[in-house]
Amino acid sequence: MASMDMQQKLSRNDLSHFERKLRERLNVLRSAVSEKLSHAESYAQIAGQVHDVEDESLADLLADVSLADISSEQEEARDVDAALKRLLTSSFGSCTDCGEPIGRDRLDAYPTAKRCLSCQRSHERKRFAPPPAKL
Repeated sequence: MASMDMQQKLSRNDLSHFERKLRERLNVLRSAVSEKLSHAESYAQIAGQVHDVEDESLADLLADVSLADISSEQEEARDVDAALKRLLTSSFGSCTDCGEPIGRDRLDAYPTAKRCLSCQRSHERKRFAPPPAKL
């Protein structure tokens, strides 16, 4: 049986709160990506200018790490954007799998959540389950 928090619909104030929170996070992510892109370009320029193999390797490594960070932040930005779209379509706060409300506590901790805790656990068990043994 779902807890009381899971059964309550979000109020307009709740939705406004989450919209502000999501937009703020999106702005932070955009700034971080922009800054890291600038650093990655600098590392790439340095790698092209150095003539020492070790220095070149370090510059390449720094560029790769920066690009990995950018990829992670871009993925989070896509999640934030998807949550903002769910706000516009009035589906924010409802589980995409079962349709039940997502708990306010879960949304406070993870505003981009698209599944209730129960469905998320099930999703992760399926996603990370070992492949079936071949006979």
